Amino acid sequence: MNEGKTKEQQSGITMEFDLGDPPQKVWRAVTMPELRERWLPKEALADPDAIAVTPGQQVRYKLRDDTPPFLESTVTFTITPNATGGTCLRVVHELTDARLCGRARTPANSNSPPLMLAA
Repeated sequence: MNEGKTKEQQSGITMEFDLGDPPQKVWRAVTMPELRERWLPKEALADPDAIAVTPGQQVRYKLRDDTPPFLESTVTFTITPNATGGTCLRVVHELTDARLCGRARTPANSNSPPLMLAA
């Protein structure tokens, strides 16, 4: 496996890796529970079953933090063959917790006082 490229977005992180293994092998690693649990433990999953699957191409899981505030997110694995017979693996991890949706994000160094909401 080579060093992956990481790109931070507004709602998550995207990572891309070029792997030497064929797409079928990578697909098994991200979808078969006994293989997936070696690097993505079942305790991190909100649901052990995938929430969306395009066989052989893409799978999405719902995750939940194991520490408070137990935020929820999704991780999507997209698998495509590369030019060398290996696999291009794209991993997109997005924060989807409903408690954070719609909130404006304020930078920690905004130098503005916090605004209190009236009851």
